Amino acid sequence: MIVEKPVPRQAVLVVNAQSRRGRALFRQAVEKLRAAGIELIAAHAIRNPDLLIPTMKEAVRNGAPMVIVGGGDGSLSCTVDEVVDRDCVFALLPLGTANSFARTLGIPLDLDGAIDAIRNGRRRRIDLGMIDDDYFANCAAMGLSPMIGEGIPPKLKRYFGRVGYLAWALYCLIRFRPFRLTVDDGHEKKTIWATEVRIANGSHHGGVELVEKADVDSGEIVVQAVTGRSSLRLIWDWSAKYWKLPARHAMVEEFHGRRLLVDARPRQRISIDGEVLARTPAVAAVAERAIEVVVPA
Repeated sequence: MIVEKPVPRQAVLVVNAQSRRGRALFRQAVEKLRAAGIELIAAHAIRNPDLLIPTMKEAVRNGAPMVIVGGGDGSLSCTVDEVVDRDCVFALLPLGTANSFARTLGIPLDLDGAIDAIRNGRRRRIDLGMIDDDYFANCAAMGLSPMIGEGIPPKLKRYFGRVGYLAWALYCLIRFRPFRLTVDDGHEKKTIWATEVRIANGSHHGGVELVEKADVDSGEIVVQAVTGRSSLRLIWDWSAKYWKLPARHAMVEEFHGRRLLVDARPRQRISIDGEVLARTPAVAAVAERAIEVVVPA
């Protein structure tokens, strides 16, 4: 019989103070975590995003049994690399706009609920996605998403949240053009027209459950393409999935595997959990059981 290890009671807290709610909730997070019985070895409010990864590296190197990261999907995705194959548990406080990774894991989006999940939750070993050699937590994307993520004014995102994202997305949609997508699984190569591509380790993207068959412990990566050349198909796909319509899968084609070569013409930028970090061609792969996270019991 395998005995499940308990969630550590000591941790380092690292909060991106530039995330939508990070600065406002940092002090509350410190107080509430301590009140929940979590001993904070150190607590960092990071105002310069360039310091997130060095701070995370230092915490893991110094032997922290758990690191709690507060921020949006970009903050979580850029820090998970540091706990891959390390004896350090990853916990999260969803303080961003979409909070897709938290939604995928079933973690409450309010501060009290997220802290309760850390206090009373359990450890779960999950997969990570990979774009070339870069790990990501939840979802990478090509098409409209990189246009939104790369150009959205920070104040629009900070003050208006998902409504701001929607307004900027409509603006980007006017300038958007479809592209030819090629996916090669090593046995078969297929080329189709696409308006958006999601490279998913988890089910949520942009705060919406878009890739229902993607799971963080499935052992495979899912490439989901919204097919065709009309931006109206993309609008329909997002709307149908948001409202859970019966025909919500009608506009997409999916490719599943452990390793998929993804290319596009013209070349496309790839956003990784909201941050534009790569370009096609790229290898999308899965890193099986790469990290331990804290999830609700």
